[in-house]
Amino acid sequence: MEQFETLSPPQRAAMARSMTSGRGALARRSLLRAAGLGVIGTAGLTACGIPAAGRKGGTVSTDHSAQEKVVDFSNWTEYIDVSDDGKHRPTLDAFTRRTGIKVKYTEDINDNIEFFGKIKPQLAAGQDTGRDLMVLTDWLAGRMIRLGWVQQLNSANLPHAYANLEQRFRSPDWDPGRAYSYPWQGIATCIAYNKKATGGRKVTSISQLLDDTSLKGKVAMLSEMRDTIGMTLLDMGELPEKVTDDTFAAAVARIQKAVDSQQIRKFTGNEYTDGLSKGDIAACVAWAGDLVQLRIDDPDIEYVFPDSGFLSSTDNLLIPNKARHKTNAERLIDYYYEPPVAAQLSAYINYVCPVAGVKPYLAKIDPGLASNPLILPDAAMDAKTHEFRSLSDAEDSRYEDTFSKLIGA
Repeated sequence: MEQFETLSPPQRAAMARSMTSGRGALARRSLLRAAGLGVIGTAGLTACGIPAAGRKGGTVSTDHSAQEKVVDFSNWTEYIDVSDDGKHRPTLDAFTRRTGIKVKYTEDINDNIEFFGKIKPQLAAGQDTGRDLMVLTDWLAGRMIRLGWVQQLNSANLPHAYANLEQRFRSPDWDPGRAYSYPWQGIATCIAYNKKATGGRKVTSISQLLDDTSLKGKVAMLSEMRDTIGMTLLDMGELPEKVTDDTFAAAVARIQKAVDSQQIRKFTGNEYTDGLSKGDIAACVAWAGDLVQLRIDDPDIEYVFPDSGFLSSTDNLLIPNKARHKTNAERLIDYYYEPPVAAQLSAYINYVCPVAGVKPYLAKIDPGLASNPLILPDAAMDAKTHEFRSLSDAEDSRYEDTFSKLIGA
């Protein structure tokens, strides 16, 4: 079943999730937001003639960008910087002041599959979805590209993005060379634990989550198939980027044993944060972006990237077919690849920043954030990161069905 791959942290949730929260919902940093308001510079958005990637895009529509100074942007809830009074989005406001392009920003993505179902009829019929820009998690972004439902980007309109995209994000297997997409934010999966709930013991591996009887009944794993299976594969010495039917089945059996023994308390979306803070969950698989604020609120919360490695993924900016304002959308993508702008966004939402050169600007907002590997991964983290390989539609359906049975969906 695909619904358990529909959500991407921190907006992700299981079908049985008990709360609703958006991406960046844990971020309540008034001082940081206030400090970041003046960070954005006034450099122009200029093209520099970088040759476009040589891949064929989707159906091209007439671009009305020159006549209509607007861009329609669909994103997940609470996944952008917001002013203290909740009435303004500072980076978007600054973009409009600089370019004259008004951003019609809509927080209408609650999960990937639901949103895909919403726009699929128009895209399949070759119609305008009413959106110029949208943010989708990597596996669905890859599906959209395979279907030919998004437009190839004109890299001449993306000088900052082309130059400043971090190397680790440059060539995913579902969009080699980033011809159709650019990352909005990166997502890192790790282990989190509450020192009080573990009696001061460290939890540093998936094996501990699954086998340490002192944690029995206080372990949570994610309802996202790729995260939970991928982290388990790594713990078993297998690579999620090379997952096979056999290694997938072995990981499922490993987790099933912990389910049967009641070692695992539950499978969750990002509601694990509440249980972790209360101590009902002693240790869990977690999304790193949630933990920056959690640790500020509760110093007993710790996180670990296992020696065996960890999963990374991305949420991505794409321009759907028949978008009316493609050039305007590309200018907005490029704007968020200017390091001062990227720093302001990262200071608010705390996910892995995909923009190179952002560190000194982030340090001006908060030195602690600039040195935080949850936002700016270091070389040690890079050496441990892995991605779940792209699955065929048949594999995806089969793996999701098996996983949904495992977690009791």
